[in-house]
Amino acid sequence: MKGNITHEQFDSEKWKNWTESEAEWSLRWDMMNSLRNNHELKGKSKTEIIELLGKPDSETNSDFRYYLGMSKRGINTGSLTIKFNEKGIVTNFSVWQG
Repeated sequence: MKGNITHEQFDSEKWKNWTESEAEWSLRWDMMNSLRNNHELKGKSKTEIIELLGKPDSETNSDFRYYLGMSKRGINTGSLTIKFNEKGIVTNFSVWQG
């Protein structure tokens, strides 16, 4: 049902196996709150992030980016960017939509 915002519990397997299909189009968005609230991303290593979220959709030495698909309102797409220090430890993350 569209319009009912579910606070989907973060599920590592669901996140990793996500496909941008109509049934799941906002799945990653729906999991973001749970991910943020229940998983301390800061301080994790790149390996731990990959275990949790799978391979990023794009990466540089200093950041991983995960595509979130369409937001709830269906107008924006978004991404989760995770920033690492030179030791490969998460220092910050941000959710961008546009």
